Amino acid sequence: MPEGPEIRQAADQIATALVDRPVTEIFFAFDRLKPFAEELVGQCVTAIRTRGKAMVICFEKPLYIYSHNQLYGRWYVRKLHAYPATNRQLRLAIHNSKKSALLYSASDIQVLSEEELAVHPFLCRVEMDVLDQAVTVEQVVDRFLDKRFHRRQLTILLLDQHFLGGLGNYLRSEILFVARVHPALRPVDCTIDQIDALAQSVLSVTLQSYATKGITNDLQIADALKQSGYKRSQYRHFVFGRQGKACFLCGASIVKEVYAGRRLYYCPNCQSL
Repeated sequence: MPEGPEIRQAADQIATALVDRPVTEIFFAFDRLKPFAEELVGQCVTAIRTRGKAMVICFEKPLYIYSHNQLYGRWYVRKLHAYPATNRQLRLAIHNSKKSALLYSASDIQVLSEEELAVHPFLCRVEMDVLDQAVTVEQVVDRFLDKRFHRRQLTILLLDQHFLGGLGNYLRSEILFVARVHPALRPVDCTIDQIDALAQSVLSVTLQSYATKGITNDLQIADALKQSGYKRSQYRHFVFGRQGKACFLCGASIVKEVYAGRRLYYCPNCQSL
């Protein structure tokens, strides 16, 4: 599933292609949305916003296209009508005179008025987006200490978009590793130093992933491995996807477990109980 950094990267590309340009053609795969095509053709895209793992494309009308990629959705930004070779199903296409923004495989697509956008259940549920530049470490600390959340296991909490929007499976493993916190703990089990480390890693790991297109490993380690001929998949993460391989920091074997129905990786030495 694309996580917050990937959705924000896609939004940046879409904004470059579409913002301040009138739409010349729009395609909706779902019959319930097709009537909106006529309303949106000729309208300028005014902004692309993200909220957690959701994206909102804003039109001057005002109307808004809300989308959530879920597990399999993927955006492509291409030259006009230059469709990619893929077995995925096209769900949404927005064209202007030069570019096409194409959404494949996603099923959660809606066209909303301003009033509907304001009360959208997913957008309202995301109280804090970790890629929001206004969010501070202190605010994230307060989130961990909030009585609504502090007795929930971290492995479940870090996937809850109501807790922190934009986090997902690979970020969960990487945040816990960078904070040196064992995945079995709850916030209430942690020291204040551990809570502070968690809050800092939530922001630093997510922002680094956004800036580097998915690299959460130490950038010096990643660069050295790259220069030595390692593939990106081998140096991208500290622990995620590295079961049985040596920890980059201590040499212990990375462990894989399943929490909340999804795979998680950690170092039993760096993240000991």
